[in-house]
Amino acid sequence: MFMMEFYINANVYIQVLLATLMTWGITTLGAALVFFFKKVNGTLLDAMLGLSAGVMISASFWSLLNPAINEANNLGMVSWLVVSIGFLVGSVSLIICDKCFERILTKKKKKNLNGLKRSIMLMFSITLHNIPEGLAIGVAFGSIAASTSGSNIMAALMLAVGVGIQNFPEGSSVSLPLRRENFSRSKSFFWGMISGIVEPIAGLLGCLLVLYVQNILPFFLSFAAGAMIYVAVSELIPESQKNKCKNLMSLFTILGFVIMMALDVAFG
Repeated sequence: MFMMEFYINANVYIQVLLATLMTWGITTLGAALVFFFKKVNGTLLDAMLGLSAGVMISASFWSLLNPAINEANNLGMVSWLVVSIGFLVGSVSLIICDKCFERILTKKKKKNLNGLKRSIMLMFSITLHNIPEGLAIGVAFGSIAASTSGSNIMAALMLAVGVGIQNFPEGSSVSLPLRRENFSRSKSFFWGMISGIVEPIAGLLGCLLVLYVQNILPFFLSFAAGAMIYVAVSELIPESQKNKCKNLMSLFTILGFVIMMALDVAFG
């Protein structure tokens, strides 16, 4: 109780830093599986991905889009236009990043890309993927201090939890392949852990931007929402649906959405 009270009353930069350090810590826990397993139960990881997708989709509206609409109205903007543009730019930005990465990977494959290079490229991809997640967390927390748009700290914190949950398998997806390529356990763990270091940096940057350039807050909130939705529908849900228990994975996604929605409404 004391820790939660301290966190709620802390400076927003401390809140963002602690939240993103938590998400990085969960990436580190995922990477640490290399010390215990050569493989991890696929159904468990898929369930975590499905749950995280539901949390992130729900958070995209309750923690990002809804406050963006309210803030745009407060600033006298055409809310539907600003939010639509921000959302589309956020989504398309990640699509472009993915396409660029795929082109690089395709060129490497033509040059007989071996297992080690594939593992390194995977680590690079996940590191890039963590940047918009960190930005989204920073924007969510920054919007609480910068606006009266209806944002609340529990919603921002749950967004960070959702990101953290899906970071767990990401950490292991870097460290375990490196271990298979004869890296030592400690080196495999290190590179898996380091793939998440960009989240605290991006989180602080996102918070800084929305605090000092308030007129672009609705755009940044919707931008982060677009990025989150893209990650959920293009990566997390398809990956979880590869599991043979597809209906169960769908239920985890729905459960994640309901949990996030209930918490946001209850504490809003």
